[in-house]
Amino acid sequence: MNPFFRLQRDALLGLQRLVVGGAAFYDVRPTHPCVFFANHTSHLDTTGLLAAIPPTMRDRTRPVAGADYWDKTALRRYIAHTLLNVVLVDREKGGADALLPLKAALDQNDSLIVFPEGTRRDTTLPGEFKSGLYHLSKDRPTLALVPVYQQNLHRALPKGAPFPLPLLCRSHFGAPLYNDRGEDKDTFIARMHQAVCDLADTF
Repeated sequence: MNPFFRLQRDALLGLQRLVVGGAAFYDVRPTHPCVFFANHTSHLDTTGLLAAIPPTMRDRTRPVAGADYWDKTALRRYIAHTLLNVVLVDREKGGADALLPLKAALDQNDSLIVFPEGTRRDTTLPGEFKSGLYHLSKDRPTLALVPVYQQNLHRALPKGAPFPLPLLCRSHFGAPLYNDRGEDKDTFIARMHQAVCDLADTF
């Protein structure tokens, strides 16, 4: 990553930590490459998770987000493409085609950040997970899937709020999981969902 852009990215993450905290708790310290999957409640989720992962992983960890949102303005495009190296997906496509950019990133040995709910929810526990995590990992049984629960970000920056509030936010990283049990889609997704819910119970 260009050192100038890295400096801007780290300043953005540092500003978030200054305002809303960002303490990280690891059951097992994550290692690269992997897929982080987390609850989704706020526009602060992506930068909050990036700020919480080990600094050595940041340059090769790419958030996954909808192109319809991040390509809408010049500022969003700059943040997504230049500072955060986001993998943009066309949410209108759906199906296997929507996962092609994610699989390409994994093939390049990048780590990913995904939010399996697909949209923000103003709830303590995550809503229903979509099936993308299953299809992304079903042919990659050694791919580490790291559950993450992010606390309080929906209170720090709820939907419609122009600025974040100075509330303490934390991230709890669970032990890596794998799609190596031969489970059907629904069973696998239920296991991943429960893993994030279990982390919520620790706060």
